[in-house]
Amino acid sequence: MRNVPYGSWPSPVAATDLTATVVGLDRGVVDGNRALWTEAHPEQGGRVSLWASDAGGEPIELTPDQNVRNAINEYGGGAWAAAQGWVVYSTAPSGELFLRGPRGGRRLLAPGGDHRYGCLVLLPRQRLVLAVREDHADDDVVTQSLVRLDLNTMNPDGGTVLACGADFYASPTLRPDGMLAWVEWQLPSMPWDATRLVVAPLDHPEQAVQVAGGPQESAVFPAWAPDGSLVYLSDAPGHWNFHRWDGELTRRLHRHAWDFCEPMWAPDPAPYTILADGRIGCCWLEDGIGRLGLLGPGGPVGDWLLEPIETGAVSCTLSGTGARVVVLLGYAERPAELHLLDLVGGKDRVLRRTAARALAEALVSRAQPLSWDSPDGPVHAWYYPPTNPDCYAPVGELPPLQVWSHGGPTDFSDASFALRTQFWTTRGIGILDVNYSGSSGYGRAYRQRLQGRWGIVDVRDCVEGARALVDAQLADPSRLSIRGGSAGGYTALAALTSTDVFAAGISLYGIGDLEALATDTHKFESGYTEGLIAPWPEGRETYRERSPINHLDQLSCPMLILQGRLDRVVPPNQAEAMAAAVRAKGLPVELIWFDAEGHGFRRAESIIATARAALAFLGRVHGFVPAVA
Repeated sequence: MRNVPYGSWPSPVAATDLTATVVGLDRGVVDGNRALWTEAHPEQGGRVSLWASDAGGEPIELTPDQNVRNAINEYGGGAWAAAQGWVVYSTAPSGELFLRGPRGGRRLLAPGGDHRYGCLVLLPRQRLVLAVREDHADDDVVTQSLVRLDLNTMNPDGGTVLACGADFYASPTLRPDGMLAWVEWQLPSMPWDATRLVVAPLDHPEQAVQVAGGPQESAVFPAWAPDGSLVYLSDAPGHWNFHRWDGELTRRLHRHAWDFCEPMWAPDPAPYTILADGRIGCCWLEDGIGRLGLLGPGGPVGDWLLEPIETGAVSCTLSGTGARVVVLLGYAERPAELHLLDLVGGKDRVLRRTAARALAEALVSRAQPLSWDSPDGPVHAWYYPPTNPDCYAPVGELPPLQVWSHGGPTDFSDASFALRTQFWTTRGIGILDVNYSGSSGYGRAYRQRLQGRWGIVDVRDCVEGARALVDAQLADPSRLSIRGGSAGGYTALAALTSTDVFAAGISLYGIGDLEALATDTHKFESGYTEGLIAPWPEGRETYRERSPINHLDQLSCPMLILQGRLDRVVPPNQAEAMAAAVRAKGLPVELIWFDAEGHGFRRAESIIATARAALAFLGRVHGFVPAVA
């Protein structure tokens, strides 16, 4: 072992390892004997490709020359669907829809141009595709509608409109007899705040009837059960639990204080599967840990019984239409895996891993749950201690600590292994990943702690988390930094301009000016700040008061800002204005531009450059010499 200061430990995880052997995986589907899924490849500029594997066969890429993505709601979602050997998918950046047949070959189903398509549902027997269409003929007045497209021909006009008038649509699903269900909502609500779940005959969508939802209910992800009833998730009881509508009455199927879905940032397929016998294969978050199981009749007092399936994982996502599912499992000690799993028979096959490279067990820093009290109740986080068996620090030295504030802010950080975390911990730098008040995964009341208090309670929670580790002598109070992206970048900037706890800050495409955000952002989030801060423009003074750019007089530490020039969610002028204001004050600031990136960095060169820049920046601020990155 070597005696080396924290931050200078030689690490086996290089910046290039964050992309060279890493692939982004999402949950997939099973269609007949085939499993299908998507992979995102940083080394290919973040291109997303569609893959398939027959029973026991080697994976085959179905879209080798295309990027399977969409930009509905700017974040995308539901960009492809498969059924009976057919596949429909959206391509980026064109937005075109393509149809791939059972024997291969493809044809254009609908042009892109002013139209974006998401929430795709493929119905070969009915010879149609259901989709949410987003119209950008006028970017100042973006509209959405629910449409049907004809599989037998090209759809030059973007299909036939089934429903319009709401601000947003998601999750169309069709019963065999022609009854259609979907989710819709209006600004300023987000889909985790208030939605409407409606049903109508496909041929008479004007006869829509509301089944669930309302001003204080998020009813999401409907799916038809074999008996004709409609299953969906509602947080009316306080957590997203399963409910069933039988055509007349609605019944809550179980009573668990756990969320069985995530917020609908991306309008993807329902995150569960309904078996032929009516049972539901599902994932849920229990004390921050992802679980897998079957929900079915047989519980006490008429409630359904939840039967866990042991996976050894700490995170779990799935979707499907039967007992055989593709499930993404994240582990504490090794890269996540995509499994083809039979929920009844138990057969299990690994389809893909997110990273070809794993670390030796002794090198892995595992997430440790950490909670502390606040005026609103407990706050939760994951702590990753510095871990490297080949090094130890000088006697009396405490490690630097990075506090991470996730984006969203209605997001959730899980406890699964990630090389981007181990990049830091193997170098002797601790990580505190905070699920601050407002995060998902802990129920509606936890999410709503942030209502009207964004920039206050999230900052408080990040600060108190750092102090908790300092009090436990797990972090050096003079070498604390805070880092966040998007909304997490705002939390980081707000913490730097309202407290003196942190010695450095790193903002990735973060928000510095809330007024500018309120007047210059995309439609999906255009009403988000009304709940998080105040109604606009009546609450203009609150926006000004909460904007970090207006409190630089309280900033006293260096800052690193990283920004994509193509960002439509947080416009690049935010980063430019923040950097200029910090520079004018005479404080050290570094602004790094990524010309080919939007909101979130997908390209290998951007991810590598970000890691190296952040490490060099913290080395300068905290006074350590980093090992080669």
